[in-house]
Amino acid sequence: MIQRIQSLYLSVIFLFSFLFVRGSYLNFTDNTGSVIKITFSSIVRDSGLQGITDIEELLPLAIIIFLIPVLSLITIFLYKNRKIQMWLSVALIFLISVFIVTSSYYAWFVITNFGADVVPGLKMVVIVVMLVLAILAFRGIRKDDNLIKSYDRLR
Repeated sequence: MIQRIQSLYLSVIFLFSFLFVRGSYLNFTDNTGSVIKITFSSIVRDSGLQGITDIEELLPLAIIIFLIPVLSLITIFLYKNRKIQMWLSVALIFLISVFIVTSSYYAWFVITNFGADVVPGLKMVVIVVMLVLAILAFRGIRKDDNLIKSYDRLR
């Protein structure tokens, strides 16, 4: 059913994933005072007077950010088939983990190549919250599956 708690977790993941489509989610400042931002599809340097320049395009990150809401929405609506829903939630956990690792790699790239410092932000925490919610959704789906199996044994 759609009114299960794991559907709520997956819906929150769906909503949180749209935070990464607009704006930057990792910000850095280097020693020259310019701001380096990791956005949806690129690493951008904002130097103030010199303007905004693209440093690198991030196609893998854009694909991952696009797949997370799609996969969470598909998982919500496959509530009648718990086995597929469990597989998709594991794939969602894996995809969010890959997103964290890829973001960490690009953050390391910016820190080492530009001597930048990380500026803490809310979106850094949202990524971890999405991973925790995906794990909770998987546990809820597995719990429902075990409950249905126990009822089948009683019949």
